[in-house]
Amino acid sequence: MNDHDAAGPSPSPEHHPDGVPKFDRRMLESLVCPRTQQVLIYDADAQELISRAAHLAYPIRNGIPVMLVDEAREID
Repeated sequence: MNDHDAAGPSPSPEHHPDGVPKFDRRMLESLVCPRTQQVLIYDADAQELISRAAHLAYPIRNGIPVMLVDEAREID
């Protein structure tokens, strides 16, 4: 038995009740809007990162933020 086996299985990521992986909020500290370089706001209900400065909402898919302007939706 090696050290890896003794440690047991790695923990699985947390999920929403619908089975979608949760976004790790610690990641938000490192992310900025690719268009404006401004901070983002996490919308847990919509699973999006909001850039108020750019009026864009970046989707979070399977717990991974999609930080592409072409994939973002415009918001008012």
